[in-house]
Amino acid sequence: MSDRSLTGPEKAATVMLALPEDVAAMLFSRMHEDEIRDVSQAMSQLGTIAADTVEVLCREFAEQLGHAGNLVGSYENTERLLLKTLPRDRVAQIMEEIRGPAGRTMWDKLGNVNEGVLANFLKNEYPQTVAVVLTKIRPEHAARVLALLPEGFSMEVVMRMLRIETVQKEALEGVEKTLKAEFMSNLARSARRDAHELMAEIFNNLDRQAESRILAALEERNRDAAERIRGLMFTFEDLNRLNGAAIQVLLRSVEKDKLALALKGASEQMRDLVMKNMTERAARLLKDDIAGLGAVRLRDVDEAQAAIVTAAKDLAAQGQIELGDGKEEEMVQ
Repeated sequence: MSDRSLTGPEKAATVMLALPEDVAAMLFSRMHEDEIRDVSQAMSQLGTIAADTVEVLCREFAEQLGHAGNLVGSYENTERLLLKTLPRDRVAQIMEEIRGPAGRTMWDKLGNVNEGVLANFLKNEYPQTVAVVLTKIRPEHAARVLALLPEGFSMEVVMRMLRIETVQKEALEGVEKTLKAEFMSNLARSARRDAHELMAEIFNNLDRQAESRILAALEERNRDAAERIRGLMFTFEDLNRLNGAAIQVLLRSVEKDKLALALKGASEQMRDLVMKNMTERAARLLKDDIAGLGAVRLRDVDEAQAAIVTAAKDLAAQGQIELGDGKEEEMVQ
């Protein structure tokens, strides 16, 4: 077989066979499953390749690498190259997609999307669409998404998943197109976070002393930035903004010992808010637990409060509560 008649996978297979086994194994470990399958299939059907053909291919491979010089792959270089051949709006769409969650295919990317975010989007889709999506992602990820869907809707999805056999290629492409246009692009856009938002989240995870020290230093250097970060931070005391229903949902997901420890260092207003959303007996037991703690380390209190704030954010991401201002919404009878 001459090198002129070899396909791309066959050329790659030939070069791989010419390399030492440990080097070939390392290259295989860096390939995607689809690439491994293509090269392996070509390798198994390659037959005998003449020595001079192998030499030509190896030389061609080396020359192409040599001509490239130092390669730098980046979003900017990719975008600049695409703009030379594609319309600007199409390039923008492609860049939004590749800046989204990691993954070679659409289903790989979905597998890296937080289950709460994915469930929040899918609950507004047709059950058949959701069924297709859940059969294409990893079972453990699908299970977490399914658990977060509304009860009646999730059963509709399950029934359709049970009836799914082979999804027609056209239908699958339609689902992929919808996900790219309506979900992945929006997700990529929302992922471009403001630097102040990112810093606020980092500051939320600092202990109280480090937070105060760094914010004070930042205030001396850039008062506007410090004030903006402080305004974006969500702290334990900000749970005062939750309404009664949200507080009750949160309390059901919090460990009792963490709650007592968190409230040990909280304001009276925060304690009162929690107590009034518990039964009289539960509130009395909680007061006893707090009193029984005695002196506690500030670091332990900070960690307990941070864990409860994280739980509140997780519930908000799942759509179970809203981190609002605590005001009851007006209702129409």
